[in-house]
Amino acid sequence: MEKSKSKVLIVGGTGYIGKRIVKACLEEGHETYVLLRPEIGMDIDKLQILLKFKEEGAHLVEGSFSDHRSLVAAVKLVDVVICPMSGAHLRSHNILMQLKLVDAIKEAGNVKRFIPSEFGIDPSTMENALEPGRVTFDEKMIVRKAIEEAQIPHTYISANCFAAYFAANLSQMGTLLPPKDNVVIYGDGNVKVVFVDEDDVAKYTVKTIDDPRTLNKTVYLRPSENILTQNELVDKWEKLVGKKLNKINISSTDFLASLKGLEFNEQVAVGHFYHIFYEGCLTNFEIGEGGEEASQLYPDVNYTRMNDFLKRYL
Repeated sequence: MEKSKSKVLIVGGTGYIGKRIVKACLEEGHETYVLLRPEIGMDIDKLQILLKFKEEGAHLVEGSFSDHRSLVAAVKLVDVVICPMSGAHLRSHNILMQLKLVDAIKEAGNVKRFIPSEFGIDPSTMENALEPGRVTFDEKMIVRKAIEEAQIPHTYISANCFAAYFAANLSQMGTLLPPKDNVVIYGDGNVKVVFVDEDDVAKYTVKTIDDPRTLNKTVYLRPSENILTQNELVDKWEKLVGKKLNKINISSTDFLASLKGLEFNEQVAVGHFYHIFYEGCLTNFEIGEGGEEASQLYPDVNYTRMNDFLKRYL
């Protein structure tokens, strides 16, 4: 007899990754709940997304981070909680939202898996990250500590580089489109980077929730054919368009010098680019006992290769 699938609550279901996770949950046959926050106010776009989810079979459950009882009540409806809030919600006072959710899960006492808002670089490997960008990793580790001290069963997802933000633009900063003539190459362009289609991030995430192999572990999304250097990524695009781009190499020293005079959020972004494209922070370590690699666990997921992903931009 097939094991029944978990009931899942998604907090942040209208967000960039959240809406994809809702879709993946429904496609996998999970009874899916999406938190409807009163703070949505007059945001008609988010409301329409939520109503669409409802039409597709999701349940909308009201709850607010300013109302602890409502969060506990929502959590008690399900077995699994996924919180794919955007990185912006892990800054300054907004980190409290995740910690309030942890408190609600702890009090409810019924959750068998919690997947918090990470979905990027593994923060446990970034203790020596540059300021001010390290704030992103430090705050995620605060949430991890709270989860583990509360003894909440969990899975952390390290999704590495979202393809729409890092691959489509050939890893150029300040644009989401491929360059037409000139492309900036970080260092020699030979550092290995991991690019993952955002829909695949959602598919792999949902696969983990009923899998005992991923309990209390970090799941790294490293699909083998998407581990590419920047040079290899650029080469794929050049072959697609039938044109060579002018490469402009920038040294690590010059790249770091560009931090001066930038706004805080820009400094954070530049710092992250440095760690990814100069230090190779996504691939310069082996996955240990506390981790698993998603494409090996779930070979049935036909993930999007970057050559196919780039074709969208022709």
